[in-house]
Amino acid sequence: MEQTIIYLIRHGQTEWNLEGRMQGHKDSPLTKVGVTQAEKLHHRLINEKIQLIYSSESKRAFDTAKIIQGNRDIPFYTSKELNEINMGEWEGMKQIDIIKKYHKAWNNFWNEPAKYTSIGEGESYEKLKNRVIPALENIINSNQGKSIMIVTHRITLKVIMSYFKNQDINVISNNLDINPASLSKINICNGVPKILLYGDTSHYK
Repeated sequence: MEQTIIYLIRHGQTEWNLEGRMQGHKDSPLTKVGVTQAEKLHHRLINEKIQLIYSSESKRAFDTAKIIQGNRDIPFYTSKELNEINMGEWEGMKQIDIIKKYHKAWNNFWNEPAKYTSIGEGESYEKLKNRVIPALENIINSNQGKSIMIVTHRITLKVIMSYFKNQDINVISNNLDINPASLSKINICNGVPKILLYGDTSHYK
């Protein structure tokens, strides 16, 4: 019985996370806390037989993935399809300023994803889904029977987890949030996914 294991990880805490700024396709460095979070995940996963690593092209995800990899000789790939949702004009802005200026769009972003429209040249949830899910399916179909680590981002992971839950975009906001350096784990057996962990942070302790 062939089983494919997917370890899904959000990058560690960043400077802009602390400052309350939106990141999207823009980037900011991991904080000391973010590095520590990734190191704790490294120790948690050190004995897991991870055979492939995929990371978003964003440096915060790449650096998190490299810390978790450590000195293990595991094939490592980056993919722009795993990048965070493009937030258009919001990228680099403080959340408090976005709420004041774009209150309705902000509410839709978090609570009514199907109604969310980006400000500027950003992506909708549907556009993100159409970018990420085919790439995810390609990774899975090309590596059946293997254990795969994927390091990506908060909203991207929400879309991925809703895919494994067979949910519509509309109900993404009902799911629990996904914290920095959290671990989700999926077991796919005979094409049927089973969620073993969702946004787990027990390694923080």
